[in-house]
Amino acid sequence: MAKSTSKKDSKQTPSPPDSQELAPAEVPQALKPVEPVSRFTEFDIYLFKAGQHYKLYEKLGSHVMEHQGVVGTYFAVWAPNARAISVIGNFNGWNKESHPMIARWDSSGIWEGWIPNIGKGEVYKYFIVSNEGQPLEKSDPFALWCEVAPRTASIVWDTWYEWDDAEWMQNRKEHNKLNGPISVYEVHLGSWKRDPSDPDRHLTYHEIADALVPYVKEMGFTHVEFMPVMEHPYSPSWGYQITGYFSCASRMGTPQELMYLIERLHQEGIGVYIDWVPSHFPGDAYGLYRFDGTALYEHEDPRKGYHPDWKSYIFNYGRNEVRSFLISNAIFWLDRYHTDGLRVDAVASMLYLDYSRKHGEWIPNEFGGRENLEAISLLREMNVAAYREFPDIQTIAEESTSFPGVSRPVFVGGLGFGMKWMMGWMNDTIKYFEKDPSFRKWHQDQLTFSIVYAFAENFMLPLSHDEVVYGKGSLVNKMPGDEWQRFANLRLLFGYMFTHPGTKLLFMGGEFGQTSEWNYQRSLDWHLLDFAPHHGARECLKALNKLYRTEPALYEHTFSSEGFEWIDTQDRENSVLIYARKSTRPEDAVVVVLSLTPVPRSGYRVGVLSEGTWQEIFNSDAAEFYGSGTINPEPMATESKRWHGRAYSVQISLPPLGVVVLKKVK
Repeated sequence: MAKSTSKKDSKQTPSPPDSQELAPAEVPQALKPVEPVSRFTEFDIYLFKAGQHYKLYEKLGSHVMEHQGVVGTYFAVWAPNARAISVIGNFNGWNKESHPMIARWDSSGIWEGWIPNIGKGEVYKYFIVSNEGQPLEKSDPFALWCEVAPRTASIVWDTWYEWDDAEWMQNRKEHNKLNGPISVYEVHLGSWKRDPSDPDRHLTYHEIADALVPYVKEMGFTHVEFMPVMEHPYSPSWGYQITGYFSCASRMGTPQELMYLIERLHQEGIGVYIDWVPSHFPGDAYGLYRFDGTALYEHEDPRKGYHPDWKSYIFNYGRNEVRSFLISNAIFWLDRYHTDGLRVDAVASMLYLDYSRKHGEWIPNEFGGRENLEAISLLREMNVAAYREFPDIQTIAEESTSFPGVSRPVFVGGLGFGMKWMMGWMNDTIKYFEKDPSFRKWHQDQLTFSIVYAFAENFMLPLSHDEVVYGKGSLVNKMPGDEWQRFANLRLLFGYMFTHPGTKLLFMGGEFGQTSEWNYQRSLDWHLLDFAPHHGARECLKALNKLYRTEPALYEHTFSSEGFEWIDTQDRENSVLIYARKSTRPEDAVVVVLSLTPVPRSGYRVGVLSEGTWQEIFNSDAAEFYGSGTINPEPMATESKRWHGRAYSVQISLPPLGVVVLKKVK
């Protein structure tokens, strides 16, 4: 097998071969038709048909291999309702008859064959004639790389890479554990940064690595989460309408170049989660839709197979071969790309048959209920397989309902995810912060309510891309008041988020107060960092990441009530909330004071956990954050004055629209 592009080779992204460069008259005469070669064993076929083949990418698709001393490419595709299939490409002038495939004898629906003298870089498609005689040209569902849109052919490629992240992989369980700090920076690779000299050009994976890796490290995030990196033709889908589930987005480079980006992050101690989309796929004619002329990957009945929200198609989770496809895809990204976890998109849409449907537009399950039992079974099986193969990864569900046990183990009836997005917290928090501070005293329950259910799941607190699109405005522009107050509110929001139980996720641009809504077609507004409010917001977020990573009380019991205690929720008049975050060691506890109005208050008394000397270790109103500088620089000895039900208390200067974090120092 030819050696693939090494990380030490040129950083220039090679252009995919031109699918029209070879005319039929130029087809080499020495080529032979497809030969009957197979990579499948009987056990492979058994697992595939049982829905339990979790590494189908080693079998289906295109694979360069030697046969009888000659190097060629093996092709295999699942199309049980096809009358005939052939491989077409540059190598045969797109001749639909020269290289027919052979259907296996075992009723698996797999067609396969080996073509000599073609290898890595060849462009190809499958020409399929359905049982009804319909001619179809399809890209390979298991292609490892694809042409750059608007071209749609697959490319023979491999995922060989000389990885240099052994230290990370060996110690990943420490970086990825649920009782450790997990602070995630959500990134859309196509718009985080663009080429300044040509804003329409996507940076390559190599170029992104050179800019993104040092930035994430400087900011102190523990992980990044990439919005879908799989091949998708329609940029406005942000990657969520996938046509190449096993191919990285070719517009930014090769698989090996994406691996280089992930490797660079690992070398700097940064984990990588990626978005995975098993909930739906688009209806592009060359893709999965009616792949062999029938509803192969989807349901025939639109009440089960069509997604009204996204005008796309829902996988048939009850079909075993489709289950093998989806679980293999999840395992593939963890295996071949060394990713550290999967954030599973739109889980709620998978769990309920009536999701976004009116009466009569959906079919109940076998018990007459609304739960999609087949999807529930698939998610459980995927999680079991993923954690069995890679015990130190995490799977994270974007799930917005009260479905029970999303982040609980399968053996106790849960779905088996490691974490779940806390959508209720996000909605309540944003609604609260959008309110004029004068009226916040009437809405304090929007902040306190989250603790009622905070430990029902392993929650991640998301301020994601969904909150800064479609007219919702940017985070900072959701905030009320003048410029200073908007940025103070933003820093206050961040301080509340980082001291609230749960892991953290912030979408790119939020950290420095991007003022415009996110636009997938252009770079973030990095020039804003030349202005003090934006620079201060970023410095505040950087300090919060450092605080979060260095204070065990903020992460050690983040999914347990042991790690949280209310001190005061009653000062509605001043809109002040006080709580403690606790660790295994009592001396690591911190006290958090939220001042949710723009009024500074001197001599504000706070009940603390124990007698001693307390020190302010964080204040979002610090001057270096573009705050007013209302801070508490000196240590504070407790007084034996009972307050907030505590035997000891201290007096502090309470900043306007600020967060104060106190810790006992002796």
